[in-house]
Amino acid sequence: MGILEWATSPWGRAVPVHIAWFLIWVALIAGMVFVIVHVIYISVLARPKEFANNDPAATTDGIPERIPRHSLTARLFHWIMALAMFTLLFTAFLPKVGVRFEWVTYHWIAGVLLTASIIFHVIHTSFFLDFWSIWPDRVDLRDALRRTRRFIGEAASPPERFAKYPLENKLYHLSVMATGLAVIATGVFMMERVRTIFFVRNPYVLSDMSWGMTYVLHGLAGVGLITLVMAHVYFGLRPEKRPITKSMIFGWMSRDFYLKEHDPERWPVEASTSTSKPSGS
Repeated sequence: MGILEWATSPWGRAVPVHIAWFLIWVALIAGMVFVIVHVIYISVLARPKEFANNDPAATTDGIPERIPRHSLTARLFHWIMALAMFTLLFTAFLPKVGVRFEWVTYHWIAGVLLTASIIFHVIHTSFFLDFWSIWPDRVDLRDALRRTRRFIGEAASPPERFAKYPLENKLYHLSVMATGLAVIATGVFMMERVRTIFFVRNPYVLSDMSWGMTYVLHGLAGVGLITLVMAHVYFGLRPEKRPITKSMIFGWMSRDFYLKEHDPERWPVEASTSTSKPSGS
């Protein structure tokens, strides 16, 4: 059983038309397996966190009780993007599993909302926030190697406390960025095939083979987002991650959590919350 479905063009050529829809269930099962394996790992195999600079009490002077993490603009972007993403996933895949409704209009409107929010986010992070705070740096990679060596029983120094975003958050961001951009780029082309307020419908702008590959890439990125969104929701609900989730709602996290998990030298904050500038999205 292949992962693509094929059709024959008027010229007798075999062209892909979209992904095989059983991949929806593969993505759902992959997400559930990830959650189960992680729960087992946390419950049985994980060791208590240990940091090289694990003396937060010495750095409390001048640090406010509430640490600003996400500006109101960044939070609004996040929840608008989340709304668009869930709408896209539901309208794309529910009809494929038997839930019938007029989904096309809702789907392309959500796609436009997602595209606009991403464009805004790129501009906002590039000019008003610390653009590089979400990208892996040398310390992240070094500490990832240290954690791996300690996990398999080798001698290695403890890692440092995190910057604003731990490495796993940064790698997740890269994964969502890649799949999201693939969905957006292919979705913009696919809007040429439906009636919208933006384009005059023109299904002949691409060849049959190019249309097929566009639909395949759109579908593969879409099912990939199913698993990624499941993982994101799971981590957002985990008890040890709830302060981070709370910060995406209220904009701040507690000083105790900040000092426990984060290094003030890698993620400095202002002494006064009223004058603090958020250091990233």
